[in-house]
Amino acid sequence: MEARSKKERMLWAQFDALEMGSGWTEEDIVKPQILIEDVYGDSHPGSVHLNQVTEQVKWGVVERGGFGAKYHVTDICDGCAQGHDGMNAVLASREAICDMVEVHASALPWDGMVLASSCDKSIPAHLKAAARMDIPAIFLPGGSMRPGPNMTTSLVAGDISLRQKRKDAITPREIRDYKLTGCPSAGACTFLGTASTMQCMAEALGMALPGSALVPATMRDLTDYARAAGRKIMELVRAGIKPSQIMTPAAFKNAIIIHSAIGGSTNAMIHLPSVARELGFVLPVEWFDEINHKIPHLCNLNPSGRQLTESFWFAGGIPMVQEILKDYLDLDVLTVTGRSLGENLERIKRDGFFERNLGYLHNYGLCREDVIFPAEKVQENGSVAVLKGNIAPDGAVIKYSACAEEMRSHKGPARVYDSEEAAHDDVVSKKIRPGDIIVIRYEGPRGSGMPEMLMTTEAIVCDPDLNGSVSLVTDGRFSGATRGAAIGHVSPEAARGGPLALIREGDIIQYDVENRSLDVVGIEGKECSPQEVLAAFKEREKEGVKKPSGRKGMYKRYTDHALSAMEGAGY
Repeated sequence: MEARSKKERMLWAQFDALEMGSGWTEEDIVKPQILIEDVYGDSHPGSVHLNQVTEQVKWGVVERGGFGAKYHVTDICDGCAQGHDGMNAVLASREAICDMVEVHASALPWDGMVLASSCDKSIPAHLKAAARMDIPAIFLPGGSMRPGPNMTTSLVAGDISLRQKRKDAITPREIRDYKLTGCPSAGACTFLGTASTMQCMAEALGMALPGSALVPATMRDLTDYARAAGRKIMELVRAGIKPSQIMTPAAFKNAIIIHSAIGGSTNAMIHLPSVARELGFVLPVEWFDEINHKIPHLCNLNPSGRQLTESFWFAGGIPMVQEILKDYLDLDVLTVTGRSLGENLERIKRDGFFERNLGYLHNYGLCREDVIFPAEKVQENGSVAVLKGNIAPDGAVIKYSACAEEMRSHKGPARVYDSEEAAHDDVVSKKIRPGDIIVIRYEGPRGSGMPEMLMTTEAIVCDPDLNGSVSLVTDGRFSGATRGAAIGHVSPEAARGGPLALIREGDIIQYDVENRSLDVVGIEGKECSPQEVLAAFKEREKEGVKKPSGRKGMYKRYTDHALSAMEGAGY
């Protein structure tokens, strides 16, 4: 099989010379050429190991008669950006990474590509790029980090950070011990945050090899998946199978079903619609709500449950969840194996995957049912809901599986802030009272780039006086690790004149997950009718909304043009 680049290489002799100057041989330049794109860098544990992982992809490509070239656009980490202005650039980085992969994939006529990443924004960026370029492509997840001491996660940081800010609440030894043990290996953080969720979504969409999501990053299995991805991309090239044939509306419905069952991050409700837009169709966020009404929440995974992602993979991972939910899924969808989902599940069963790793679970004193519940033992359906009302006419989201049942319906006074930093400071200094509903606005895509509010939500749940009684409502987003009554993605956002901009200190807010509602029900401490609320909003509209200034570069382009969170927050 000859390279797709044959025609272009004949146009300009330097093409071949440049490749040979980069280590290709005369034999290599005529083979099918595979772009191997990763986010390798010293940026964080989810990316630091990927250069070694993708070396195995390259060997797999060579084994099947192709030649691979490695390109890198490293990503950034929400954890390192937490609590300062760096967080404002994080969601915009998804678009930047996608655009750079497009640049790499457009400059040469590649025959196919393998995309490797582990974390929050790089995975959806890679899926968007695969959809945009629509040449044969496979996504390779970078796997899971090892657990911390006593089966903890890196999010012990929430408690540590809160106590650091309060006088005499923590010792230097406690802080140092956390720093030395909080992130014990490469891989994505070992709770079901956005990074782990998006690895699962890539596999559920059919874009990653069966069983590859959340494989422990320190185990030989990851290099096996990498080598297999290199071999498999050559099969997809020969068969001409493209992402648009895999990521169909039926595949997205399958992914949302899996998202519901595992208790995935609310950020998937931004990322999946954004990927779908690259394929030319709208993925209504209401699909998440409809599907969550009927899909059993199978997984006992932190933050909704107790277990960690490494244990999830040992218990059978995404294929096990798909096997349990076969009656809900479209098993005829095509995947990157070149076979249907149904065929993949039959093959993985015959291969012994579901039994092979159970002994690792037993090392921790666990069995499969401790991590993935049988459907008949599930007590709750779904994990996320879309709320609407006079605060969020276009919608807002809540991950109710990570919220105490008594806080799934609440009414309280609004404490209003125009930035997360101001709200967080008041939580730390104990100016927030039990029963308050914190409103953080101008943090949507057009406001400040839609940063996550993890520092503030963790401060709330780590404060025994506030945990279980204080809610947060924002047009910003949350970490996949967020716990508690946290309602985000409020749309339209405040910066676009949405009703969130019209709420004032002391207004009374009420939300109800069961009824899917989110409303102001009182003005300045006095309950009143919906008509009276709308009249007050109409009067407040005359004051206008805050307009940002002084922005430049990529950040300005993003905040000037970003779509609503309900549309994926891309541009």
